[in-house]
Amino acid sequence: MPRVKRSTNRRDSRTKTLRLAKGYFLTKSKLYRAAQEAVEKALRYAYVGRRRKKREFRALFILRINAGARQHGLSYSKFMGGLKKAGIELNRKVLADIAANDAPGFEVLASKAKSALAA
Repeated sequence: MPRVKRSTNRRDSRTKTLRLAKGYFLTKSKLYRAAQEAVEKALRYAYVGRRRKKREFRALFILRINAGARQHGLSYSKFMGGLKKAGIELNRKVLADIAANDAPGFEVLASKAKSALAA
């Protein structure tokens, strides 16, 4: 079997891993094997976190919309159903921002949702 000389590939790979591990505690930022394990775990956490972030923000948006809707005598589901019947297509992110920062604007939306439910 011929000898394999890995040229710069091996060094570049190790350098990249150690660069990613910069700032880690003790040997995790100095020794390649410990750094590799730490970086792989960190990348797994980051991957999961990017998906979890979407869930958590959606839950936060719903919470804010619900709080705003209840101030106007509606539950979240009735409010969203009323908006749909009224033909208002705003996403939850925008609705949550309006509920938190623009009380008069949200009041207008709530009144339209109520009138659409009554009709």
